Amino acid sequence: MALIRILLVDDDELTRLTMDALLKDHGFEVTNVSSVSEALKRISSETYDVLLSDLHMPGAGDGLTVVSAMRHANPRAITMLLSAFPEMDAAAQAILLQADQIMVKPMDIKAIVAAIEQRLTSGTPSVRVVETVAEIIERSTEIAIQAWFELVETDDIVMAVPLSREDRCGHLPLVFRDLTARLLSCRPIGSREVLSPAASQHGIIRRKQGYTAAMMVEESRMLQVTIFDTLQRNLASIDFSVVLLGVMIIADEIDSQLSQAMQAYIGESVSDSLPA
Repeated sequence: MALIRILLVDDDELTRLTMDALLKDHGFEVTNVSSVSEALKRISSETYDVLLSDLHMPGAGDGLTVVSAMRHANPRAITMLLSAFPEMDAAAQAILLQADQIMVKPMDIKAIVAAIEQRLTSGTPSVRVVETVAEIIERSTEIAIQAWFELVETDDIVMAVPLSREDRCGHLPLVFRDLTARLLSCRPIGSREVLSPAASQHGIIRRKQGYTAAMMVEESRMLQVTIFDTLQRNLASIDFSVVLLGVMIIADEIDSQLSQAMQAYIGESVSDSLPA
């Protein structure tokens, strides 16, 4: 019978080498690495039955980054995280949507072995779909637009301008299209904004509809809230290795869209003030 292959990831040398030796004593084939980058290289080139990773590690990435990479490369591998923080509450529940189990340090090696064997005995874990932020935004566009509209309806200031749902939300499909394209591009955060005709047109339309500048800013704020809530509701499938970058890109792009809309809004206001 083939040996069970374990990838052990921990930046603490004493912990890593001790666990490596003890797991080998229990009949496992163990590869141990000390960083996220080393783990990612191993995952991309080799196949493992079990991932056993520290959750908190210095440098770029953490245990969730390693788990997400394993989910991509080998969705059927058992993934277990080690944490030194016993009180994780809601965060633990979110993490468990990605990993199969969390074990609190310091732990007895017998407990780890028993947990691994129990997971192996219970059968292959169900394959989880792991999606990028762009994929989640793209497939959730209609749901997010409806959620945004319902949020806007609770704002008395914005709702002071009576509009149909179509007029209120008409710009959003193009906003989400531009947002998805930005997430898929390699354009650095904070780089010079790409001109969006849709954003400029939105500013002109809002000026004609009677919006104030403050209303436009508030709508944009609520759009970010809605998008981030959409990601929150998709934690079970989100790729944690890219989620932070995705959130920063979303904020940057929404701000860029608002900036362009406001420029067009101001231009329309100046045009309205000129003599006929």
